[in-house]
Amino acid sequence: MRIFYNEQFNIDLGLLNYLHPFDGTKFRKVVNDIKNLEHIVIDTSAAPISTNTINEFLNELMEMMVIEKKFICRALEIPHLPFISFNYLDKKILYPMRLGVGNTLAASKAALKGEDCWNLAGGYHHASQHNSEGFCIYNDIGIAYQELIKSGMLTNSDCILIIDTDAHHGNGNARTFKENTNITLLDVYNRSIYPMTETTRERVDIAVPLTSGVTDDEYLSKFEAALQRVTSDYKIAYIVAGTDVLESDPLGQMMLSLDDVVQREKMTLKRLKDLGIPAVFLGGGGYSKESAKTISATIKAVSAL
Repeated sequence: MRIFYNEQFNIDLGLLNYLHPFDGTKFRKVVNDIKNLEHIVIDTSAAPISTNTINEFLNELMEMMVIEKKFICRALEIPHLPFISFNYLDKKILYPMRLGVGNTLAASKAALKGEDCWNLAGGYHHASQHNSEGFCIYNDIGIAYQELIKSGMLTNSDCILIIDTDAHHGNGNARTFKENTNITLLDVYNRSIYPMTETTRERVDIAVPLTSGVTDDEYLSKFEAALQRVTSDYKIAYIVAGTDVLESDPLGQMMLSLDDVVQREKMTLKRLKDLGIPAVFLGGGGYSKESAKTISATIKAVSAL
């Protein structure tokens, strides 16, 4: 398995880290834990996505949100503090996210050539061409899809699968691909929490809406049933592998353990391998101190499949 990483994925804002529960340096912790594994290659070569590429994907509203600090703060769910400049946010947060998008594109290209891949960043499933929210500024799957079409690695008729197992519904992916029937969305989410947008929930093709307090037995059995509905028709699959389903997570309100998340990703990759669909795992959300350890344990387990 090829693991995509850049040291600048790590977001360290000093005292400002306390403005959001996200562990911005967990990517470094994961790499330090897995770097000597026999079955993986850590790839640090991918470049950030260019602003010109982003602008091709965005409409005017989104372009304004990218250049207006107050909109960025709102999307990042932090206060609009006068002493924080846009340049500071761009260097510390937006640039690392553009690197995340670039690595999703690089992972996609590697997957289409036959490798299973994991981008430690990415999975920005609340962003779309029209909006940024939920600590997601750029929709990395949408931008990667756009660029793969342009390069000829995908065609407009190719079918793509998105498996979203983050605790939160992927409203940005649903909005991005609202009119594209070649994109299948499988979404397992807590219907009791943000985002409560029925219009985007209705776009999901294989929906597994759960409730706060869901336990491992219900989660994994319903997810397994959803995976069995997946066919071999897809050119590539993206997996938004959020760890905010952990019992220790302050936002997801689910009750899964580290071992449950490992089992979930093993189920996912096994099913995709059985169907011959290349996989790109993406970071997604995860806000507990267990997140990094869980990602490491999962990569150790699935890289040997």
